[in-house]
Amino acid sequence: MKSKPTIKIIATGGTIAGAGSSSTTTTGYKPGAVSIEELLEVTPNLSDFSNIEVEQLFNIDSVDMTTERLLALSKYVNETLLDEEVDGVVITHGTDTLEETAYFLHLVIKSHKPVVIVGSVRPATAISADGPLNLYNGVKVACERQAHGKGVLVVLNDRVGSARYMAKMATTTVDSFRALEQGYIGAIVGGEVHFYYKDITKLHTMDSIFDVNTIVQLPEVPIIYSHLGDGRFLYDAAVQVGSKGIIVATAGGYTISKQAEQGIQDALKKGVVIIRSSRLSTGIVSRTSMDNQQHYIAGESLNPQKARILLMLALTVTNDKDEIQQFFRTY
Repeated sequence: MKSKPTIKIIATGGTIAGAGSSSTTTTGYKPGAVSIEELLEVTPNLSDFSNIEVEQLFNIDSVDMTTERLLALSKYVNETLLDEEVDGVVITHGTDTLEETAYFLHLVIKSHKPVVIVGSVRPATAISADGPLNLYNGVKVACERQAHGKGVLVVLNDRVGSARYMAKMATTTVDSFRALEQGYIGAIVGGEVHFYYKDITKLHTMDSIFDVNTIVQLPEVPIIYSHLGDGRFLYDAAVQVGSKGIIVATAGGYTISKQAEQGIQDALKKGVVIIRSSRLSTGIVSRTSMDNQQHYIAGESLNPQKARILLMLALTVTNDKDEIQQFFRTY
């Protein structure tokens, strides 16, 4: 029996691997400039409680995490977790799209083993770099038996959150990731991991029907952001490029301008699936009689970027709007 769990660290780049021109540079740096081996050199004592294996899968800015790379990452994680010698996975990732990758993995990973995604808001070269501690804490969480079966976990700033709930809320502060209404599910204090809850209520990982092994390509799904006086031309453009779905980030949650509505109705006639989400930080976009009349799907508590992730996956298994609506209630 192994004395210490084996954790595979999969590096993808981002700010946690970023480099600036000086130790006081916290903006305007180059993401993905530092290797995982270099990052591990400034992350002490991991060998005290874990056996570490590493893989530099990508070294990119997180906005360059294309759907093709997302599929490649998820397939690699699933393959890694099939190895009986691997007890958990930690993924380093840029924070700007971290919540999207985390939620995608939350829906397609087929294992009860811990999968933890970490990042940082400040580059590796900064005097106040938060990456090493986040990586250390991420490995700590991945080693915990209590982390099994909770889906993909996000660990930053001494907090543990579910990929379903966590979102980036600020641009440059180290406490930028929060789950404002649902809350964190745990914390790391003095090097010890404390979980507050046993289960995640929404379906994930082993209970998800989505299988990346059957997906060759994810459908095109843009997000269109509502604003004062918005028109229809973005909806027309989305239809022209072959989008299978559109996420509408409405101004409040329920209102859509008359001009945008015209574009949406024409998109619906051409078979495009429309999700009504909200550009606001919190709240639930619930289904109303308007959705029945206009043939929309309500995004429930998912923000636009996570609604896009779920719709892309949903469209790989069905075009039935009632079934897709049920996905938004259960995932």
